Amino acid sequence: MPEQLWITALLNKYFAGLANAILGIFHLHAAYPRAPIPNYVAMQLVVFVLILLFFAIVRACLSVDDPGKMQHLMEEVDSFVTKQSHEVIGHGYERYVGYLTVLGIFILLGCLVGIVPGFESPTAIPSVPLGCALVTWFYYHFQGVRANGFGYVKNFMGPEPWLAILLFPIEIFSHLARILSLTIRLYANMFASDLVTLVFFSLVPLALPVVFILLHIGVSVIQTYIFVLLATVYIGEAVAHEH
Repeated sequence: MPEQLWITALLNKYFAGLANAILGIFHLHAAYPRAPIPNYVAMQLVVFVLILLFFAIVRACLSVDDPGKMQHLMEEVDSFVTKQSHEVIGHGYERYVGYLTVLGIFILLGCLVGIVPGFESPTAIPSVPLGCALVTWFYYHFQGVRANGFGYVKNFMGPEPWLAILLFPIEIFSHLARILSLTIRLYANMFASDLVTLVFFSLVPLALPVVFILLHIGVSVIQTYIFVLLATVYIGEAVAHEH
């Protein structure tokens, strides 16, 4: 049996049968049928629930005359993403603000939840950053086709037809490398931050680990910003009408 967080053990206790059934639909089998839900999946579910609760609370507390602190926080987040999207993407940026905002909140909570005792950061496991990178990759290509039709393919062929045979494979490789770049950057930084925090918590008194918790928070915010910024740049490149 793999080592399980308390939340993972709880989910496996009540939902192992359901998880195995879902895997069976895709002809997959868990290495441990009694514990088919790994820690990183459990933590993603925790983050998902936290996001739902956050939006539900903000929605319930919306007020024009007397906005609360959570409403102010969400307005600041939305304003920041909106401003950045407007500057990078330009015309029509409004369509992509929702995705970028939710992406940023998911990554940030996924990074920060690791500082809570008994939890770990799902973003410190390669599968989670890879999933975020793949979703973003497919999303910006979909939006590129949506905005430009199949003429979007011209973006991969360069300004001159005779360059297409050379530039097309280079562009394909370049776009595929973006998945690797997004994944490794987020995973490596969060894995290292989690490891350093855990080591110092186990070796020294409380005062010094607090410094590393603050460092972990800083790294989480920076990595979230970089991921969302790159996603914004990729979307902007994909939906631009002049390449």
